[in-house]
Formats: sequence, C-alpha cells, structure tokens
Amino acid sequence: MLASLPQSNPEALKLARSMAKLLLEKKAADIVLFDVYQKSSYADVIVVASGESEPHLSSLSKHLWESLKKDNLRPHSVEGSGNTAWVLMDFGDVVVHLFSPEVRALYDLDGLWSDVPREQFG
Repeated sequence: MLASLPQSNPEALKLARSMAKLLLEKKAADIVLFDVYQKSSYADVIVVASGESEPHLSSLSKHLWESLKKDNLRPHSVEGSGNTAWVLMDFGDVVVHLFSPEVRALYDLDGLWSDVPREQFG
C-alpha cells in the first residue's frame, strides 16, 4: 500500500488519490497509482487509467483539468489531448497517463513499473 511508505511524497500521494477519485467519477477503468519516488527523477507518483474510447479519454482529461483548476492546480503540460488513444498530463510530482486499453497494453507501463509499490482504484 502506498500510504505505508515513509520515503514517499505524502502531498503527491494525496493529489494522486484525489485524481483517481475524479477519474472514477467519469468511469475510468483499471486506475493504478505507481509510487516511483525511489525510481524516477521526473515524478513521484504515476497515475495510469484506461478509457473505453477517444471521446471518453478526452472527457476524462477535461474532467481532471476542470476539477483541479478549482483548487488552482493546472498541469505543466498536456500531450495527446483531442482525438488520441493516449493523454499525458504532467502535474510535476504526479504524472497522469490516460490510455485506450490497446495502447495501454502496447506501452505496458504496468509491466514497466512492476517493481514499485502500487495502489489500485476501481
């Protein structure tokens, strides 16, 4: 469980969990938080989720953006918004990957980060 790791970034974990809940509101599937604090220089937590179609992925990213904007949180960058099977949202310590199931299987971040603590949502 991510919460039990003393070396993790608590603020990043809190934000990632909030993001997972927001993604669940819009029916994202297979949401996983990867605690990469000890393994990555570009993020402390990676959120990976699946959407069933390109419009669904667009809806997920828009919902995340709009919901977090209320708390003055905006991504540093967004890649793949629009008609795409992969959206990447960089919030600094937390990076979000939204995939179609096929593209998620192709890039296999779940396998790439198989050696880090993870937390499953939904």
